[in-house]
Amino acid sequence: MGTGVMIGAGIFALTGQVAELAGPLFPLAFLIAAVISGFSAYSYIMVSRKYPSSGGIAMILHKAYGATTVTGSAALLMAFSMIINESLVARTFSTYALKLFDTDNEPILVPVIAIGLIFVAFLANMAGNKLISRISLVSAIVKIGGILIFSGLALVAAGFKFTPELQPEITQSSVANFFAATALAILAYKGFTTITNSGGEIQYPKTNVARAIIISLVICLVTYLLVSFAVSSNLTIDEIVKAKDYSLAEAARPATGQYGVWFTIAIALIATASGLLASIFAVSRMLAMLTDMNLIPHRHFGMPGNIQKHTLVYTVVLASLLAAFFDLSRIASMGAIFYLIMDIIIHWGVYRYLKHDVGANSLILITAIVLDLVALVAFLVMKGLSDPLIIFVSFSGIFVIFLFEKYYLGALRHDHAKGHDQS
Repeated sequence: MGTGVMIGAGIFALTGQVAELAGPLFPLAFLIAAVISGFSAYSYIMVSRKYPSSGGIAMILHKAYGATTVTGSAALLMAFSMIINESLVARTFSTYALKLFDTDNEPILVPVIAIGLIFVAFLANMAGNKLISRISLVSAIVKIGGILIFSGLALVAAGFKFTPELQPEITQSSVANFFAATALAILAYKGFTTITNSGGEIQYPKTNVARAIIISLVICLVTYLLVSFAVSSNLTIDEIVKAKDYSLAEAARPATGQYGVWFTIAIALIATASGLLASIFAVSRMLAMLTDMNLIPHRHFGMPGNIQKHTLVYTVVLASLLAAFFDLSRIASMGAIFYLIMDIIIHWGVYRYLKHDVGANSLILITAIVLDLVALVAFLVMKGLSDPLIIFVSFSGIFVIFLFEKYYLGALRHDHAKGHDQS
């Protein structure tokens, strides 16, 4: 499941975006992002090994900070990061799907198709967990196999010769852009966090949660590097940037012709659709859990069914709104900012409150925080220069989330205290 969520959109949506920032060194950005994700995984592994459950991130935050504003806000940051990723996946699906047709109406059709896909994923989630499980299993095998076939054919056809210059000019600006690209590439690995939601359901969770996280990260790293080299073997950086929203399809054209393009598009459609399906299920489950923990409010609005069905509707509506009004670059930027801040909060909580309880190494935890901070600061500096609006929108959203949680939990405690005094 973790591998399927990660490869669901990361490589199709982010290859061009990362190459635009990192230039010829973009495969290295994916490698360093994997290293940073490996350090990040340490906190999740250590806590999940000591306290295996289906709570995932919400459980880790609750263990570290208790039922506080920080717990609710950080959990919501992760939930919104995943919802942002869903809109990214949906728009990526649209962009690749439209490559099958000769149309000039892409700006209109991309959000329309994206919202349509989100609605189909909603219907599949309403059908039940077994359908999602079967689709995730089959699609994971198909898309990983398909991506490896694409990479192999592209590398062979290009004679393993890389078009981009291997020694680009290194400047202060290029270094900042490289770290910003690395921050964006981290989004391609963050799906490993969904594995922590399975601790209460799999056999031998104290061992297998850690194994699943490590194996999925390694599989994704190998896959991403193969794809990166395959793309850079067949396209120049300028060509990758020009087709940044569908770079894999363009990379297949010189290597395998039109049939290769169609094959790559088919794999992209399967990968993005299945990734969206699994992500919507995970987010709705997380929101339902936060509701059960009294960390967020809940309203039925007259809808039938249980709380998870209701949070499923909220998830789909929010993802559809983002897919309608934001392009791929801005969606990815918001997702990176939300995720990195949430990740830092997780590591600090484990370091400050849980390291002795779970037997975590302080040096590794501090290293994870520093790596996240370097990537986040570089990304904010770069985006502050090129697109300050998305910085304003992202931090306004974070401020609203923390303010909302503080108000909600304060009112909840007041009501509980009042009820206790009356009784």
